[in-house]
Amino acid sequence: MRADMDQNIILITGGTGSFGKTILRDLLQANVDEIRILSRDEEKQDALRNLINDPRVRFYIGDVRDRASVDRAAKGVDAIFHAAALKQVPSCEFFPLEAVRTNILGSENIIRSAIENVVPSLVCLSTDKAVMPINAMGMSKALLEKAAQAAAREIGPQARTTISCVRYGNVMYSRGSVIPLFVKQIKESRAITVTEPKMTRFLMPLRDSVALVRFAFTHARQGDLFVKKAAASTIADLIEALKELFGVPDHPVEVIGWRHGEKLYETLASAQELATAEDMDEYWRLRLDARDLNYAAYFDEGERETATLQDYHSHNTQRLDVAGVRDLLLTLPEIQAELADWTASRA
Repeated sequence: MRADMDQNIILITGGTGSFGKTILRDLLQANVDEIRILSRDEEKQDALRNLINDPRVRFYIGDVRDRASVDRAAKGVDAIFHAAALKQVPSCEFFPLEAVRTNILGSENIIRSAIENVVPSLVCLSTDKAVMPINAMGMSKALLEKAAQAAAREIGPQARTTISCVRYGNVMYSRGSVIPLFVKQIKESRAITVTEPKMTRFLMPLRDSVALVRFAFTHARQGDLFVKKAAASTIADLIEALKELFGVPDHPVEVIGWRHGEKLYETLASAQELATAEDMDEYWRLRLDARDLNYAAYFDEGERETATLQDYHSHNTQRLDVAGVRDLLLTLPEIQAELADWTASRA
């Protein structure tokens, strides 16, 4: 954590989700004094409380849609990791206003509470689906980014609260993602259902998403957005890698067609963003556009530099083959556990 902190009190919104639980364990190992979990599901909170069993973890029942519950949880904290969101593309397609209420208005509550409670650092989690979005989930996350950047621009670089965002692709084995679904279908001897085998997706282990957030916390300037460079694969190669790992090369695959709001590939950074980005080896720092509403700068002077780069997306990043995906899957504790269980069940 930052060396200039007098205490370490961290708030994680949506802390019972896959990311929240992973960064919670990471923070506990770092000897943080207190970690607050803000979420609305008391059953998941109780399960996490019993699993962690650590007095440093405090649970706040509340909803990011409700500013009062946000303020209660944010009072006196040193950092907020804002992970609460509606993340499922199809459900947001059918209930777009729920995505607005949670992902946009709820995030605005977090941003304003962080500023008014003088929280030194706020890191907001976004997604590759926010870049050139075609679905409600991506659109709502894009507006989360815009709300965070607008607030950062408003309070300025000398403010006592630093607001930043991170943007990343699919987190491997996160709740609701395809890998646990495919594993479940293999273990239950059901056909693996895939929408479009040629789709590509970024592949990021949970540990890398936590490292990205920690990197943003340590290095962010006002309004920065950080992107982790990541490899990708086709869905077809991901399935083949899983079939190899589980020793079922002939397992049936059923192509069911595209779901609502899906893309052929996902984009982590646009060419325009990359034109002014800072390459930080494993990461890109996408800088805040700090121009104000001086329209002469837009219409009379204009932007002199033209983006000459390509968008950075899952079709043109490092492409893993079946062997590469298999090796990456084997680094996941969840896959290791699934394979051990599978082997035991077939012994």
